[in-house]
Amino acid sequence: MKLFARHILLADGWAHEQLLTIESGVITSMAKGEASQADHVKEVIIPGMVNCHSHAFQRAFAGFSEQGSEGQDSFWTWRKIMYQFLSQLTVNDAELIANQLYIEMLKKGYTRVAEFHYLHHDIDGQPHQELAAMASAIFKAANKSGIGLTLLPVLYRFSGFGEQEPNQGQRRFINSVDQFNQLIDDCFELSKVYQNTNVGIAPHSLRAVDKTSLLSAVNHVRTKDANAPIHIHIAEQQQEVDDCLSHYDKRPVQWLLDNAPLDKHWCLIHATHINDAERQGMIRTGAIAGICPTTEANLGDGIFPTTEFVTEQGTFAIGSDSHISVNPVEELRWLEYAQRLIKQQRAILADKKTPSVGQFLWKNAAKGGAQSTASNCGEIAVGKQADLLVLDELLLSAYAQNDQFKLDSLVFASIDNCVKDVMVNGTWVVENGTHPEEQKIHQAFSELLTRLSEN
Repeated sequence: MKLFARHILLADGWAHEQLLTIESGVITSMAKGEASQADHVKEVIIPGMVNCHSHAFQRAFAGFSEQGSEGQDSFWTWRKIMYQFLSQLTVNDAELIANQLYIEMLKKGYTRVAEFHYLHHDIDGQPHQELAAMASAIFKAANKSGIGLTLLPVLYRFSGFGEQEPNQGQRRFINSVDQFNQLIDDCFELSKVYQNTNVGIAPHSLRAVDKTSLLSAVNHVRTKDANAPIHIHIAEQQQEVDDCLSHYDKRPVQWLLDNAPLDKHWCLIHATHINDAERQGMIRTGAIAGICPTTEANLGDGIFPTTEFVTEQGTFAIGSDSHISVNPVEELRWLEYAQRLIKQQRAILADKKTPSVGQFLWKNAAKGGAQSTASNCGEIAVGKQADLLVLDELLLSAYAQNDQFKLDSLVFASIDNCVKDVMVNGTWVVENGTHPEEQKIHQAFSELLTRLSEN
């Protein structure tokens, strides 16, 4: 395939009149060219965004958890609602919800998703006859939608620090270490069946695993793939930090730094409540900060110290987590706005090389997301996978139009969805703002929501 771009965002900035050759999903050449040489001619192309943190099933109850119930609503009261909701979901339900979600992601500009997958077992908490039945549903949904998938099966052992027994709401998550390692083996086999997928692991959190099970899972997945991504919830809530201090006499991120083999393939999800030493330790090891601004705001978690982390050359990625929003523009906008509110300054997340805040955020989040998923995407270059977004020039033209302002207009000024076409792994999956499966899937999803809301 030959693709001509009048304006295209490369790693070192904007380029013009570029002719890309795409073979087997990969960009094999790129040079100055003519529109007449191409199969497709597009005005404005930017890299696809990677969603570093997703719990797909939570999209289906995004509107069911916004009513005050106990006077002091928090993450912990929200979690009770989540447990009640997921107790109803079947394998088919999970696949449908993921399919709906992944189509939404694609239409908004996500081209790959890291699925932090912990809904493993049947409604009664018993393993399915096929241990990876739920994981298989996620693979199928990603394949049908066309989004790239990094599946991260979650190791969940306990309900709290000190190896507390799991509660009733967690029964569908729990695996022994041996069972979990078998699940990982099964998922690696599934990844051979489905294109544009890979597998890592996600020890859920320090409250849900102990050191022995954590290291066993890490060692096992690294025998399958030395670069397998490892994600973990960490320091999301102040209570979690306090509990960790009480149990381990260390803060969560500090405990990880001292006890786990952190490197550039680890992604610490949220890491909201960290001190200076923990922040510097993350940067020193190369671990990625997985920041989910809309969910962290929705749950009242707190705000990650992004300004200091970025200034010190830390790597970050963004995720939509609970999917209260499925829009990378909104995640990036609030990543910056939260810092402006704290610092009482403007235009914070940028640097001398890239003074455009929108461009800095998009470029670095996409690249960090690719690192967090061990995937060959995140920027447009020869040898990289062709995960591309075509922006709607007509909509963008309502805002500042020069190259230096294009991403600022997208992130901070646009009201409408400016993503017109989406290419994943060299294939157009969204054209003219439409996914071929969206109407059929949305209808089935609406019927599912009706059923769930009645129970």
